[in-house]
Amino acid sequence: MSEAIETARTYLRPSKKLPTVWCGGCGLGIILSAMIRAIARVGVEKNDVAVVSGIGCTGRMPTYVDFNTLHTTHGRALAFATGIKLARPSLTVIAAMGDGDALAIGGNHFIHACRRNIDMTAIVANNSIYGMTGGQYSPTTPHGKRGTTAPYGNVEHAFDVASLAAGAGATFVARSSVYHARELDRLFEKAIRHKGFSVVEAVTNCYTSYGRLNNHASPVEMLRWMKENSVPFAAAAKMDPEELEGKFTRGVIVDRELPEFIESYDEQASALAENPVAVEQVGNILRRFDAAAERLNPKSG
Repeated sequence: MSEAIETARTYLRPSKKLPTVWCGGCGLGIILSAMIRAIARVGVEKNDVAVVSGIGCTGRMPTYVDFNTLHTTHGRALAFATGIKLARPSLTVIAAMGDGDALAIGGNHFIHACRRNIDMTAIVANNSIYGMTGGQYSPTTPHGKRGTTAPYGNVEHAFDVASLAAGAGATFVARSSVYHARELDRLFEKAIRHKGFSVVEAVTNCYTSYGRLNNHASPVEMLRWMKENSVPFAAAAKMDPEELEGKFTRGVIVDRELPEFIESYDEQASALAENPVAVEQVGNILRRFDAAAERLNPKSG
């Protein structure tokens, strides 16, 4: 067995019973495995990694890994992850979210994290539905497909997760599926190594909620659909729009360099520290805050 696989095993918490709480055939285990393999190849020590999640099936991901982990509130994984990265810039920070978690209640956090370009990785597990909370349709449920809150078919149109991330300013954006497991972990590796905000959309299957409501009751059937309805970006560039109808593309969409948030922040802070006028202005602001706090909460005699 390769050294990377042996290292990956050390990343799992031995106190947690496996298999996971996820339904048999769920793609989240594949995503978790791909993430661990990618971290192992990058060679990051356990104590130098922080994995943050929100609520939902994907929110259980930090439970099984022996890193610094944080299970947060719905839609707020990126806000907590940003705080961690600002406080400890040396950490490799990964936020794992579902499509509803990242793009519905967490949508504003998502687009602003993309534009800030803070150095961390966002994994969006896209199964096109709210799985754990009852099968409601999500921002990525395709038009016409059913959910428990859309029993006659969804009348809304879905977000294209990768295109949204690219348009919002993420400097690394990629997409693959849980059928293409080896490709997925290579994309995770590239995302983790990238300096800036990285987004990897992992198309996955929820046969328990989405599949059963949309005549795809078998996880194998849903994996086969991913195989037959995905196209590498290089091949897609040579195809007509009609040929791509109903399919999704895979691979790296964006890979560019822009100034990273923390580095830019530190540069500005250093420059201001050498400017006596700026130091005095900041001091005045802090003194006003202290005075206001004293008025609101006067010290007891």
